Amino acid sequence: MNIRMVVNILGKGLFFMSLSLLIPLCASVYYQEDDLSSLALGALICGVAGAVMVFLSRRPEGELRHREGFLVVTLAWTLAGLFGAIPFRLSGYFASYIDAVFETVSGFTTTGATVLTNVEVLPHGLLLWRALTHWLGGMGIIVLTIAILPYLGVGGMQIFNAESPGPTVDKLKPRITETAKLLWGIYVGLTVLEAILLLAGGMGAFDAVCHSFATMATGGFSTKNASIGAYASPYIDAVVTVFMLIAGANFALHYAALTGNVKAYLHSHEFRWYLAIYSLACLFIMWNTRDLYPSFLQLLRYVTFQVSSILTTTGFATYDFIKWPVAAQIMLVLLMVIGGCAGSTSGGVKVMRLGILIKFAHREIFKLVHPHAVKSIKWDGHTVQPDVLQSILGFSIFYALILLVGTLLISMLGIDFTSSVSSVIACTGNVGPGLASVGPMGNFAHIPPAGKVILTFCMLVGRLEVYTILVVLSPAFWTR
Repeated sequence: MNIRMVVNILGKGLFFMSLSLLIPLCASVYYQEDDLSSLALGALICGVAGAVMVFLSRRPEGELRHREGFLVVTLAWTLAGLFGAIPFRLSGYFASYIDAVFETVSGFTTTGATVLTNVEVLPHGLLLWRALTHWLGGMGIIVLTIAILPYLGVGGMQIFNAESPGPTVDKLKPRITETAKLLWGIYVGLTVLEAILLLAGGMGAFDAVCHSFATMATGGFSTKNASIGAYASPYIDAVVTVFMLIAGANFALHYAALTGNVKAYLHSHEFRWYLAIYSLACLFIMWNTRDLYPSFLQLLRYVTFQVSSILTTTGFATYDFIKWPVAAQIMLVLLMVIGGCAGSTSGGVKVMRLGILIKFAHREIFKLVHPHAVKSIKWDGHTVQPDVLQSILGFSIFYALILLVGTLLISMLGIDFTSSVSSVIACTGNVGPGLASVGPMGNFAHIPPAGKVILTFCMLVGRLEVYTILVVLSPAFWTR
């Protein structure tokens, strides 16, 4: 294990976080609010810790191998949560360090679950840091799932290979650094575009920036207690709905479209499944909630927004969907589990895995009817290799076990059944709001500290594609 290399990379990450904290620090200076000292001290602590780690591990030798890769990815998101929580805790707006860590991990994993009962009391600097954790975490996830995890054998994108004509990383740029820069450009461009459109709809500049950060990261942290519903604007709802759907799609497809290959969307199995799931869910819920709204336009507005928010695991709300019929709520829970596309900022199982699992189940039934037939599973015109299929099956089993064990542990803390189940599904799927007491108009403040620790772990496991953390926690990883 090349520990020096790992420490060096993590130290640089903390130093980058220190520089990132200067952005909300400037906002605090501009608005002259009481979070200046907490942000400044947080930046200082992150900077000093990062500098010390880089100094102690200077001139690391060797290459970053698979084992170091797993460790770096796991520790990077863990340290981001632990150090990023320092300004929150020092500000006094969070009751405990556990609460602050929960909020920060929720931000960096783009979950959007909050322990705050009143978001609007936070000063502008902390609100911007809260939104910035989303934005930085979202971009980190895109680079991770498209450019890093496939080389570690984790995630959905390894289904593609260098010979595939589709929008693969190898077809984008040959080096991870070049791919990261390319994706950053697309991510920043879409964020700026959304902010401009929100400004045009009457949203204030600060709120437009924060909500654009949260939308493109599919995070869901809002500057308002009522989330997007606070603006009561059909235009803003429509803009956010479209950009949530964009953020939930594979960013490699966006690159292909920007370079002139718009047909890449139509050629992608996953994107077609993604739109089909979204459309069918909208129709199903519209039918179930048709008596709750006075007009068809209102029904269309609220349902299309909420389905987009839950499927892409963003977590914004314009309506308290706890008031919807049970069938509609169950559909939302199913969407929480499914999530968006591989190579996006969305959480959940991902549409690609779901599609391949359904094709696998169909093949097994076909083989029972035709036992001597040879039938391969194809995705985007290419055969899914056995090792990829095994990885997806293993992922699905572990994902289900995490949901079951997590729900059992949370329920043991005295939380009601619906809240226990939905909180674990929402946190593992990086959705944010669940049902019952953790619904869109509720929060996670009432969850006991032990429960917050469990849900924080669920957020990290779900965000890092399950295998990444489980590999590091396995005894075999640490043996020579």
